[in-house]
Amino acid sequence: MPNPSHQLLNRTRLDRFISKALQVKRSEVRLMLASGRILVDGQAAESISQVVHTFSHICLDGDILLNNTPQYLMMNKPVGVVSATKDAQHKTVMDLLRGGSLRGESLQGESLNGEQRAGLHIAGRLDFNSSGLLLLTNDGHWSRRLSAPETRVSKAYRVTLEDPIEPHYVEAFAEGMYFAFEDLTTRPARLHILSEHLAEVYLTEGRYHQIKRMFGRFNNKVTSLHRFAIGGLYLDEALQAGQSRGLSADELERVF
Repeated sequence: MPNPSHQLLNRTRLDRFISKALQVKRSEVRLMLASGRILVDGQAAESISQVVHTFSHICLDGDILLNNTPQYLMMNKPVGVVSATKDAQHKTVMDLLRGGSLRGESLQGESLNGEQRAGLHIAGRLDFNSSGLLLLTNDGHWSRRLSAPETRVSKAYRVTLEDPIEPHYVEAFAEGMYFAFEDLTTRPARLHILSEHLAEVYLTEGRYHQIKRMFGRFNNKVTSLHRFAIGGLYLDEALQAGQSRGLSADELERVF
């Protein structure tokens, strides 16, 4: 029997999923259900129109058709690594997924296998020359919620500047800046000056090279950019550059 357990779906009807997974007619699925052969999350299927999703557990005659485990990881992304699943020239964050636990336990675990890595995507990228907190998941609903404009999840960055940071920057960030190329004005951002060349920036959006472009208005070059928090989730200081680990249930909620 084919095993489509690695295939991800969003939400679909039970008969549509089984018909596609096993290459059978939907009328045959109806007979399977009537005979009590299909279990969804440990219970006999209720209806052919029953809605199933990515992380439903679906069995037919004891054989598993779908059994995806949700994965949520934080990584301490180093500079010089691409926020992508594959790249012909540079090392990607997927190349770094070695030795991390999927459940927020010990960092000394086995490497993620190919199927686990294939299902992951990046929830909020970081530029090639930026470092810090990066989230990866196979849960599309969770990552869409994280990036949805109405959710307004704050992202916090520690920024080092080439020239001294002047107090009037704070008001300019708070007012938002107009970018002619996209014909838009950025949302209000919070700038907290820590020292002459160091500041923290809090954004609720992520435009292309946004922080660098905002400081570029003052001809002040960003020399380093490090994301240390997303919402109420802070980068685990125990993670060295390139390391990753799973998120706990509490950390999943803290993001929002």
